[in-house]
Amino acid sequence: MFLGGTGSLQAQESSSDLAKKLSNPIASLISVPFQFNNDHGYGPLDGDKTTLNIQPVIPISLNENWNLISRTILPVTWQDDIAGASGTQFGLGDTVQSFFLSPAKPTESGIIWGAGPVFLIPTATDELLGGEKWGAGPTVVALKQDGPWTYGLLANHIWSFAGNEERNDINSTFVQPFLSYTTPDAWTFALNTESTYDWKAEEWSVPINFTVSKLVKIEEQPISLTAGLRYWATAPDNGPEGLGIRLAVTFLFPK
Repeated sequence: MFLGGTGSLQAQESSSDLAKKLSNPIASLISVPFQFNNDHGYGPLDGDKTTLNIQPVIPISLNENWNLISRTILPVTWQDDIAGASGTQFGLGDTVQSFFLSPAKPTESGIIWGAGPVFLIPTATDELLGGEKWGAGPTVVALKQDGPWTYGLLANHIWSFAGNEERNDINSTFVQPFLSYTTPDAWTFALNTESTYDWKAEEWSVPINFTVSKLVKIEEQPISLTAGLRYWATAPDNGPEGLGIRLAVTFLFPK
């Protein structure tokens, strides 16, 4: 049974609040997104890549003033000819694990922020699905929620420090500015980029994502459904191009 659009005003407000919390990467809300991305145009044979990112977010209350938020990205990837005639690979990619120490309450000006370490863990099951390197660095997020609007920036930098010496070292910066608008009936319209700069190759990868989400309830379980497009504004010569697709299902577990 779907609720939200036909429920009481109180239920709608509750769904809208939950939808707005999803726009905050470090909200005090357990969420488990399953994010599907499809891109093409890799390499000289215009290879294809489909990735399912499993991205649990788990907040931990340390005391009345501070929270620790764990954010994990574990990709499950299918790809075909992304590096010339490289064939098909399927399996796990490398895991990105972030921890944010964040104040339990926003600042007086309404800023919500968090900072901490990020780790790159070589969990890839195929050499073409990961970099075979361990990495670490800092990560930070800052945002403000003003009425129905949420806007902010998430960033990290990862340096490799161990792993297969025959593989390229990693020295990359990730920057994600984001903007979203949530309606009273729990629709969210979001725009962001997930830009990465490779300092070794001196190359940018810049996908621009536009998504529309709707929060619904099934047997009282809040679920966010997302669909959208991504456009590759720039990418390395062997990277993706043109339009891609993003779909997502996010399970929410309010405290």
